[in-house]
Amino acid sequence: MGERADRLRMDVDDIETVAVIGSGNMGHGITEVVAMAGYDVTMRDIEADIVQDGYESIEWSLDKLDESDRLDESPETILDRISTEVDLETAVAGADIVIEAVPEQMDLKKDVFGDLDDYAEDGAILASNTSSLSITEIASATDRPEDVVGMHFFNPPVKMDLVEVIYGAETDDDTAQATYDFVEAVDKTPIFVRKDVNGFVVNSVLGPFGEEAAWMASEDLATIEEIDAAMVYGRGYPMGPFELGDLTGIDVGYHVRKEAGKEIPPLMESKVEAEELGRKTGEGYYRYDDGEGVSYEQGQGEDVDTLRIEARMVNEAAKLIGNDVATPDAIDTGMKLGAGFPEGICVRGDKLGLDTVLAKLEDLHEEYGAERYEPADYLVELVESGKTGKEAGEGFYEYNTGSGPGDYNTLNWELTDDGLLDVELDRPERMNALSNDLMDAVVDLLESIDTEDVRAVSFEGAGDRAFSAGADVTGFADIEPAKRAEPTEVFQVVDEFPRPTIAKIDGYCLGGGFELALACDLRVATEDSTFGFPEINLGLLPGGGGTQRALRMIGEARAKELVFRGEHISAERAEDWGLINRAVPSDEYEDTCADFLDDLVSGPPLALQHAKRVMNEGADEDLDAGLQMESQAFALLLTTQDAREGTAAFQEDREPEFTGE
Repeated sequence: MGERADRLRMDVDDIETVAVIGSGNMGHGITEVVAMAGYDVTMRDIEADIVQDGYESIEWSLDKLDESDRLDESPETILDRISTEVDLETAVAGADIVIEAVPEQMDLKKDVFGDLDDYAEDGAILASNTSSLSITEIASATDRPEDVVGMHFFNPPVKMDLVEVIYGAETDDDTAQATYDFVEAVDKTPIFVRKDVNGFVVNSVLGPFGEEAAWMASEDLATIEEIDAAMVYGRGYPMGPFELGDLTGIDVGYHVRKEAGKEIPPLMESKVEAEELGRKTGEGYYRYDDGEGVSYEQGQGEDVDTLRIEARMVNEAAKLIGNDVATPDAIDTGMKLGAGFPEGICVRGDKLGLDTVLAKLEDLHEEYGAERYEPADYLVELVESGKTGKEAGEGFYEYNTGSGPGDYNTLNWELTDDGLLDVELDRPERMNALSNDLMDAVVDLLESIDTEDVRAVSFEGAGDRAFSAGADVTGFADIEPAKRAEPTEVFQVVDEFPRPTIAKIDGYCLGGGFELALACDLRVATEDSTFGFPEINLGLLPGGGGTQRALRMIGEARAKELVFRGEHISAERAEDWGLINRAVPSDEYEDTCADFLDDLVSGPPLALQHAKRVMNEGADEDLDAGLQMESQAFALLLTTQDAREGTAAFQEDREPEFTGE
C-alpha cells in the first residue's frame, strides 16, 4: 500500500504510458486523442483483426486531420506512439493509466476490471469510459476501488471536447484529480461528477429533452415537427428532441429509462416495439429510406409549451447541484460541450426565472401527479430565499448588479498588473459565435471597467478553432426587426473604447466575429486563419458595421467583393488588402501579439487615447477638419506630464515611464 499511496500523489506530468482496452469507435478514438497529445499508448482488443481495424481507423482519421491542417505533427509521428496488443497482461504492463472502452455491458466491464486488478501496476489509475453504468459497481470487481474512476469521453472522441470524470463511492480524491489533470493534458475539457448517479451529468439533464417531448406528442399536445421546430427555431437548440432521438437511436433512450425504472412515454415505446429506432433502421420519428427525413420548418410550433421541457431539464440540474453531484458551472460546461446546447441549462434557468420554472413544475405535478415533475429541494430552496435568477441578482449563479464588472458565463477576462485587459470569448462549443449574452457581456465589461486602470484591450477566442465564426444564428428567431434597425451596440462600444484594442485571431474570423475584429484598432492573425462575410448566403448583410468599416479600410471594390460574394479569404490576402496588420506563422503568433501589446501597455495612455479619437473621428471628416482635430489634440498633449516624461527620457536615452497624467 505504501507504493500505491506514493503513486496516487504523482503529478500528471509523471504519466507517460497509457493503455486503452478496446479498439471500437470509442477505443480507437481515445487512443488517437492520447497519442496526439504526445503519450505512448497501447491499444488492446481480443483479436488481432479487430485491433488492426481500430489502428487503420486511426490512420484514416489522422490523414483527414492532416489534410485540413489540424495536426501539429505528422500522422507518422503520432502513429509511432501507438502500439497494438491482444494479450491484456502485456498491454497494461507498466501503464500509469488504463482506460477501459469495451461495450456497455456490466458483466463484461466487471470481468475486464477483475483482470486489470491482477495485471495492472499498483497505483495505476483504472478508468472506465462508460456512459451510463455505475462506477461503484465496476470498481467492486477489484480490490482497489480507490483507484477506479469514470472517464466518459463523448463520441467521437477526436471531435468532442468534453470528458466527464466520475467518482465511484470509494474513488480517492487523488485518483480523480490526476484523471482530471490528465484529461486537460490530452487537450480535452473535464468536469467532475462527484457522485455516482445514473446518467452522470449530461445524460441526466438531457434525458427530459427527449422524454418530455415524447410525452407531449403522446398526449397530442403538439406534433413531432412542431416540437422540434419550437426547440430549434424558437429556443436555439442545435437539434430537435425527436431529430436527436433518431440520430442516437430511440432504443438507447428507451433502455436507459427502463433500466432506471422510469415510466416510458407511449410514443417512444411504440417505436421500439415496431423496431423503428431512427436513422439506423431507416425509420423512427421521421422516415429516412423512402421519406424526406427530418421535415420540420421554421414557423412551425409557435404555440408549443417549450417551458414544460426546459423546466424539467432545469429541475434535473437543481437535483445534481443540491445533491453535491456537480456545480452549476460544471453542468453548464457539460451541456454546452457534450450536448451542443446554445447556453448552459443553469444560465437558461436563471434567465427564465427559477420561480417561473418552479411554478411550471408544480402545475404539472398537480395535473399529472407524476414523479418526474416533483420539484428538486434545491430549486424550492432557491426560490423561497428569493434567489430566482438573473433579474433578482442571484439564482444558480450570482450576477453583477454593482458598478464594476463581474463574472460572465460567455467570456473570461483578466486585468493584468501592467494594465492589459485580456478578454476571451468563451463559447468554443459554438466556435465562439456571438450570442446576445456574449455581446451583452462585452458591453457590460467595457462600460463598467475603470478605464484609468486599463492601458490596452485584447480580444481572442477560446479553443483552437476560431476567434469567432460569426453571429449565433440560432438566436435570430427571437430578434425583433425594429431592435436591429439601429447599429449593434457591442461593435460601437469596442470601436469607441478610449484605449487601444487588438484582436488576436487564430482560426475562423467570420461574419459578426470579423466585424468585432474590424471594430478593434489592430488585428494580428495566424497564417491559417480565415476571414469573410458569409451573411449574404443567409439572405442577410453584415449588420455590425462590416459594410462600412470594410469600405473605409480597403475601398469600394474589395469591400463589395467581400460582401457580395460571401466567400472566405486567407490571412495572406487579408493582410495584403489591409484588413489585418500581420499574418504570421503559428509558431510566431504569440510573440508577435506580445510585441504589439508590450508597445500598447507601455505607451503613453493619454496620447494613445487622443490619437485613437482623432483618427477615428477624423476619418469621417474632410481633411481640414481632421487636421484641426489633430492640432487641438497635439496642443493639449503638450501640457501633460507624459509629454514631459517622454521628452526627458529621449534626452536621457532611457525608456519612458508613462503614468497617464
